[in-house]
Amino acid sequence: MQKRTIAGLAFDIGNFVLLTLLALLTLFPFLHILAGSLASPAEVLQSKFIMFPKQFSFDAYRFIFSENTLLRSMLITVYITVVGTLINMVMTMSMAYPLARNVKGKRIIMLLVVFTLLFGGGIIPNFLVVKSLGLLNTYWSLWLPGAIHAFYMIILINFFRQLPADYEESAKIDGANEPTLLWKIVIPLSLPAIATFSLFYAVAHWNTFFSALLYINDSHKWPIQILLRQIVIMSSGGIGDASFASESAYAVPPQTVKMAVIAVATLPIIAVYPFLQKHFAQGVLLGSIKG
Repeated sequence: MQKRTIAGLAFDIGNFVLLTLLALLTLFPFLHILAGSLASPAEVLQSKFIMFPKQFSFDAYRFIFSENTLLRSMLITVYITVVGTLINMVMTMSMAYPLARNVKGKRIIMLLVVFTLLFGGGIIPNFLVVKSLGLLNTYWSLWLPGAIHAFYMIILINFFRQLPADYEESAKIDGANEPTLLWKIVIPLSLPAIATFSLFYAVAHWNTFFSALLYINDSHKWPIQILLRQIVIMSSGGIGDASFASESAYAVPPQTVKMAVIAVATLPIIAVYPFLQKHFAQGVLLGSIKG
């Protein structure tokens, strides 16, 4: 076993300390949000920056959960995220798998895909398309326009090209067709990439804001991000939908309400992330182009 030099050991320790400090630095905003949501109203009004509350108070959480509006928006967001991610992965893989094989017109299709990475229609054309298809005020307006992310699809194409050909050849000898190859061979071998891009798609759906703001006008169909915007407007004294208003709102500082809603909206996706984090590097690097 090769002995480590003093310089190498010092370098490793320095890297560990630096990366640890950077990791702790990224946690400060989350800790501030959580601490502010749990602090007492008096402490929030007196201090602009709180890292650990002196006196805990759950008034903000009682306020935001006093109505079923927040819970309804959370369930709507979960529904949008689950169904939307499923649609994204099915359509992305259904397009990436044939393009990874020798199909006719593959070059033209790839040029069209790359074209969408460089040029977009814009807000007004997209809105007119969604409106003409009758998708306004439906969740399909959040799913279909971005059903396939061109960049993710290109990485999946490269990933499929690197899969061992022996498995597919053996399956074809046994009489397997293309759908069977995709379901029985390709998908089990692609679980790291599927997990990676599923999380990317899920985070995008969970944080959907602008599309929902454009296409969803019914307040009963709002996802959590739109409701968060509404709460921020109302807690700041602005004009908004009064369906979330309550007499207890005046007993809770607006800053505390904002922080509590942000904490509730962020917690689910943070809870899911650690279980899929290990697939990130493997899933993305396996789909990269080898030099």
